[in-house]
Amino acid sequence: MNDRPIRIGTRGSPLAMAQATMVRDLLARAHPDAPAAEIVEIRTTGDAITDRSLADAGGKGLFTKEIDRALLEADVDIGVHSAKDMETWLPEGMVIGAALPREDPRDALIGASSIAGIPRGARVGTASQRRQAQLLARRPDVEVVLFRGNVQTRLRKLEVGEADVTLLALAGLNRLGRSEVADGILEPEDMLPAAGQGIIAIAQRDGDTRVADVLAPLNDAGALTCLTAERAMLDALDGTCRTPIAGLARLRGGELELHGLVAWPDGSELVRREMTGAAADPVALGRAVGAELRERIGEDFFAMLD
Repeated sequence: MNDRPIRIGTRGSPLAMAQATMVRDLLARAHPDAPAAEIVEIRTTGDAITDRSLADAGGKGLFTKEIDRALLEADVDIGVHSAKDMETWLPEGMVIGAALPREDPRDALIGASSIAGIPRGARVGTASQRRQAQLLARRPDVEVVLFRGNVQTRLRKLEVGEADVTLLALAGLNRLGRSEVADGILEPEDMLPAAGQGIIAIAQRDGDTRVADVLAPLNDAGALTCLTAERAMLDALDGTCRTPIAGLARLRGGELELHGLVAWPDGSELVRREMTGAAADPVALGRAVGAELRERIGEDFFAMLD
């Protein structure tokens, strides 16, 4: 590193700030003689729009595009994101420079201990097509209501009765020190997580060798391998937030196991596929799972989303 501090671009939500602080502290540990990194808070469109689903408001990029712009215009040096919030196709000139070790990728239930334990006809708050589809496949009797906002906002909405139950990523609760609010933890067999869930991804400008060298000690090779496979699956499925897609990769020795799912939003059909491939080629595995899911769900599914 040189004498110029690394500038970290992030959203201003408590979880985003906690993740950026984690990256700042890791940089300080990895480069003790370098100037302390600076956190630059960037307000995103996704934080401002809370009355519509992401699909209706413009997609996952609403949480990242302002940070991406600041990165590409060199107003910040890196962007810190929850990997599940990143668009499937990154803007030209930007790459994922590092991935931190994966936190618990499972979803947490608040208001019920299990999917079977949700009261009949309960209102379940979520803005996730993925969660909605998997939930309705098991419990078509529940009512799904729109729930947007950061973790604290959604917990407050639950407290005042806007819904009876909600689902949140356990990783976010853990990073905020709020895991005690979870009444139940959903195994991937019951609720397959979003691609990238539990991973903090650090974006950088493509070709910025200074930043690449700075980030190298922070990168967890296993997490990046799993993330690469999951994102390759999304790419093969043309995955956006309008598409109920889930995916989770796990390393098993020298092999990589990838579970994928694609579903109709109303839960009327869920298609699953699990494949194992070489950990050295996560892109090939992700594309293979994505291609098979695409064939099984049928082109009518994608025509419906257009």
